[in-house]
Amino acid sequence: MSNLKNKADQAVSRRGFFKASSLALAGVTILPRHVLGGKGFIAPSDKLNVAGVGIGGMGKSNLNALAPTENIVALCDVDEKYAGPVFEKYPNAKRYKDYRKMLDAQKDIDGIVVATPDHLHGVIASAAMKLGKHVYVQKPLTVTVWESRELARLAKENPKVVTQMGNQGHSNDDARLINEWIADGAIGKVQEVHVWTNRPIWPQGMEVPKEAVDAPSTLDWELFLGPAPHRAYNPAYTPFKWRGWVDYGAGALGDMGAHLVDHPFWALGLNPPITVEASSTPFNKQSYPVSSLVTFEFETKDKKNPLTMTWYDGGILPPKPIEFGDGPVPKGGGVLYVGTKGKLFHETYGSKPRLLPQEKMDSYKKPAQTIPRVGMSHERNWAEACKGNGKAVSPFEYAGPLCETMLLGIVALYKQGTKLNWDTKTMAFTNAPELNPYLKREYRQGWAM
Repeated sequence: MSNLKNKADQAVSRRGFFKASSLALAGVTILPRHVLGGKGFIAPSDKLNVAGVGIGGMGKSNLNALAPTENIVALCDVDEKYAGPVFEKYPNAKRYKDYRKMLDAQKDIDGIVVATPDHLHGVIASAAMKLGKHVYVQKPLTVTVWESRELARLAKENPKVVTQMGNQGHSNDDARLINEWIADGAIGKVQEVHVWTNRPIWPQGMEVPKEAVDAPSTLDWELFLGPAPHRAYNPAYTPFKWRGWVDYGAGALGDMGAHLVDHPFWALGLNPPITVEASSTPFNKQSYPVSSLVTFEFETKDKKNPLTMTWYDGGILPPKPIEFGDGPVPKGGGVLYVGTKGKLFHETYGSKPRLLPQEKMDSYKKPAQTIPRVGMSHERNWAEACKGNGKAVSPFEYAGPLCETMLLGIVALYKQGTKLNWDTKTMAFTNAPELNPYLKREYRQGWAM
């Protein structure tokens, strides 16, 4: 009897030991993974599974910015040679040429970075968003006003999908200073803005090559064309040179407007313009002109005196303000705000803002910080927002109207010298209906959004 009792007591003790051990182990497993891994450790479960589509150019930089904290699980590019170094850098990522096959085959993708030529942005982003994938899209967001509206609509209808346009200057501390100074009334009421760039730095104003050339074996030309009209391959189109062609890019205004127009658009709380007028060097409707000048008018709160913004590219510069003194207008690009009490200038990406003249800057009592700083890269800001940590600073709801503004300037090139009236509600030019077809493009079969 006593032996049985001893055995029973031993069994209870063993059960108690195993129960206590299990509880102890359970306690260990629910500790935060960063505690177990030490300072700086990021658990695999805390990482975003990212796919890159278009990885040979800016996409490479985007992925490199994300790689230290996220998983790069898939890479997609139509040009094996151009993308080769990135394929080699991330050997564990699965490789694709067709983003459609990637999205269909690989279900572990949380978010994608789209850095293809501009004409593919809309179709790729919309496909990913409809699958619930978070999306980071290089600027410009799209190549047509309709596509920008569609992506903004999809973002609004799918609030759990985190979106970001790759206008990285929007995450800079200096960009927030611009907002704070203007809100503080540092230069009074802003009446006009001048925006200029040193782009294009790629060929523009070209005729379509007549000769057909065999595409390199490493390039899938049909996938490069995507939704664009079919055209025989020629090295005049890619790599990099695609931005100057109407079918594939958005020219200097689409490229750098996302960086330069961004800051006044944000700081002044603008919506798409009410009028736009353009002029340029010869424009053959196939390749963007070498130089262009575009004037936008934006409705102001009093609805009496519209704010004017003038865009200059291709070597055209704004009139030199007297406050610049003996120095020239910076040819690298910038933004000049003209207010009732002074002027404000900053360089590309919103960097180095300063009041003019220098005496005004020296005596200015800067306001208290009112806009939170991002404190990380634009890409990281997106990734953290995808994981529920804060919000993306340039979501499609904001980037869409910004991109629409730039694209309206491009459409205005088709009827130069005419002040075009834009009705944002109906998405139409009221005094030039013949331009409305340029607000949307026809897609090749199998490529529609």
